[in-house]
Amino acid sequence: MNELKERLLELEIRYTHQTQLIEELNEVLTDACARIDRLELENRSLRDQLRQMTSDDYTLSPDE
Repeated sequence: MNELKERLLELEIRYTHQTQLIEELNEVLTDACARIDRLELENRSLRDQLRQMTSDDYTLSPDE
């Protein structure tokens, strides 16, 4: 019976550690997703700016 209690205690400890690890990983993943979203917006903005700059250049005549 003592061995069963030890095994149960070990499982509870593992469960607690795994639960904590999952919460930490979830926080890291949430932060990474938020960062990716911000980078995608910045990338889109930079692409739009570049498109605007290149389209403005093409509308100028060579004499200007």
